[in-house]
Amino acid sequence: MAWLILFLAGLSEVAWAVGLKYTEGFSKPLASIVTLLFLAVSIALLGWSLRILPLSLAYGVWVGIGTVGTAIASVLLFGEALSVLKLIRLGLIVAGIVGMKLAS
Repeated sequence: MAWLILFLAGLSEVAWAVGLKYTEGFSKPLASIVTLLFLAVSIALLGWSLRILPLSLAYGVWVGIGTVGTAIASVLLFGEALSVLKLIRLGLIVAGIVGMKLAS
């Protein structure tokens, strides 16, 4: 269950990171509120997962999910470039996440 909670925390991190783009410097009230809600949910779920998972593992996986998810969302939503080097680097992050999970 802790892994599912951590995964949801990572997805919430992606949501608030993407939401930051839509807030336009927190000048859009609705987008700002939604972004801050996802931020609070992400932190709360991460904290909840830390009741069971070690900090180094949970934080590393949370950041990795957020990084990879935000990069993918940026390509899909904002048309950011996706080069072969970027894919390789994202793959290395995923490999690190998998390695952290296997080490637990």
